Amino acid sequence: MLTLRLTLESFRFALDALKSNLLRTILSLLGVTVGIFAIIAVFTIVDSLEANIRSSLDFVGDKVIYVSKWPFAFDSDFPWWKYFNRPVPTPREYQQLRKQLGPNNKGIAIFAANSGNTLKAGSNSVADCVLQGVSYDFRVVSNVPIKEGRYFTTQEMDAARPVAIIGATIAENLFPNGNALGQQFKARGETLTVIGVMEKEGKKLITISSNDANCIVPFNNFTKLFALSTTGFGGGPSATIAVKGRDEDPGLLDLEYEMRGVMRNIRGLKPREDDNFALNRPEMIASAIGKLFGVIGIVGGIIGSFAILVGGFGIANIMFVSVRERTNIIGIQKSLGAKNFFILFQFLFEAICLCLIGGGAGILLVWLVTLVPQDALPLTMSAARVVLGLLISVGIGIIAGIVPAVMAANLDPVIAIRAQ
Repeated sequence: MLTLRLTLESFRFALDALKSNLLRTILSLLGVTVGIFAIIAVFTIVDSLEANIRSSLDFVGDKVIYVSKWPFAFDSDFPWWKYFNRPVPTPREYQQLRKQLGPNNKGIAIFAANSGNTLKAGSNSVADCVLQGVSYDFRVVSNVPIKEGRYFTTQEMDAARPVAIIGATIAENLFPNGNALGQQFKARGETLTVIGVMEKEGKKLITISSNDANCIVPFNNFTKLFALSTTGFGGGPSATIAVKGRDEDPGLLDLEYEMRGVMRNIRGLKPREDDNFALNRPEMIASAIGKLFGVIGIVGGIIGSFAILVGGFGIANIMFVSVRERTNIIGIQKSLGAKNFFILFQFLFEAICLCLIGGGAGILLVWLVTLVPQDALPLTMSAARVVLGLLISVGIGIIAGIVPAVMAANLDPVIAIRAQ
């Protein structure tokens, strides 16, 4: 109880000292406020940027392995010449994979896309749209957020029916007066009927992944509109095969081994021959993004730390001045029986209170910035960043206040009382 009472009394002394020199206190707070604002603002922007990019890449799916010509590689020693002459996945290979793969997968899909298309409905048109041909299990391996209507049926897929699922931007531009379901439009000279409309995603940093300007059609219908490329360079879009793994295989190792064996068998590769295909995972992209933003966060933190360092110097300076001004009071407190730790806590709490108030103001400023509407990059501040800002504030308070507090605690009471 005595320790608690002395602690509360130290806290009261600190608050009284801050109130008695309000202007000096405010000026001291500004350095910490700017420093915490700089650090937390940098981390908030980095977090929001990373979250936005990861959200933009949702279309790659989760627990999915892609069969492609090119590997997902992000290093400087990318041997592109090894992959240049590889064949691209074909519909025949897709059918063989469906037949030969075991129960380790939840679904297998083939898809291809072509950008820069213009869609027309009467006098309305929308340019720069993506036409994407998909097989039935595409909704298993990727996200197809349908807001209105439905997905394709197996009959529509097999018969290459002229039906389509369109994005929100396409629906708004082609059919501005009402429901787009059941309406018809033209794409590359063919009339398509709308059976579904996807949810609006809005602007993203990686706009190629947005469903808003995406028009999905059955894969067999897509191959009527476009001749698939056999090389991956010009001559039409190239296909990609995707296989969804099961939850029982979290590392997807069993599925990857099985897919590699089946694909090598399909392409007639000898045991000593290298793979002429790539098995890619979205985790490779996520890992690269995580490393990139980890470096950006460290660099931003270092830059922001200089600002908080300046604020810490300001707090330390004001604490030295405070000790000097209250030397006489310290002597009186010691002569009345105050222990060294009581004096130490008194000044240390004052420094911590200063930093916490300044840090809280900096965090509040960052939160106010996140409230400003942003289209391309909405900012969000996580609770972890708030806690980080407060912990940094406490740490700066301890570092800036410990030396003045120790000096005050070690003052000789007789000399301190005589001080003017």
